[in-house]
Amino acid sequence: MSLFEERLNQILPRLTSKELLNNHGLGNEIGFWVFDYPPESELEMRAFLKEVIEPALAKHHPPIRFATVNLFDLAIGLLEERNLLDKALDMQQAQGDTKALESMRRVLKEDKLAEHLVSKIDVDNQDLVILTGVGSVFPILRTHTLLSALHPLMKDTPLLMLYPGKYDGHSFRLFNKLTEDHYYRAFRLVS
Repeated sequence: MSLFEERLNQILPRLTSKELLNNHGLGNEIGFWVFDYPPESELEMRAFLKEVIEPALAKHHPPIRFATVNLFDLAIGLLEERNLLDKALDMQQAQGDTKALESMRRVLKEDKLAEHLVSKIDVDNQDLVILTGVGSVFPILRTHTLLSALHPLMKDTPLLMLYPGKYDGHSFRLFNKLTEDHYYRAFRLVS
C-alpha cells in the first residue's frame, strides 16, 4: 500500500470524529482542515471522495450533514448568475487570457466567492463542508485568501479542503510548485 493510500484510509475516521465535528482541541480556532495530496493523484482523490467518503458520511450514525463544493463549479455558477460567463469567454478569445482573467477577478474576488459559497450551502445546517476543485480554479482564485474570507462566515462548521499539492501547516504549494502566501489557521487533516 502506498503512503497516499495509507493517508486516504485515515480521512474517514478523522472526519467522523467528535473532536473534528465539534472543533475540540483547536485552541479557539475554527476547524479548517487541509488534506494535501500529490497532484498526479487527482483522479484517485476524486474517486475516493465520491465512492468512499461521501457515501460513508451519508450513512453515518448519527447522520452527518455535509456539503461538497467544487470551487470551479462555484465560480462558473457565479459568472452564469451574473450573465458574465459568455462575456468572459468572448473576451478571452478576443483579448487573451490575461485580459479575461483581470476582468473575472473583479467578480470572483475571494470575499465575494466566500459569501456566495456560504449562501449556497446554508452553513448553519451543515456539520461539515468539503471544498474540492482547488487546482481547476487556479489562477482565478487564491486558496489562502479564500480561507481567510471564509473564517468569519463559517461560524462553527468545520471545513475540509482537498488540496492538490503540499500544505505544511504554514504555507501552500499548489501542484507542489507554486507557492502562495503563508496561511497558519488551517490544520493538516492527516500527516
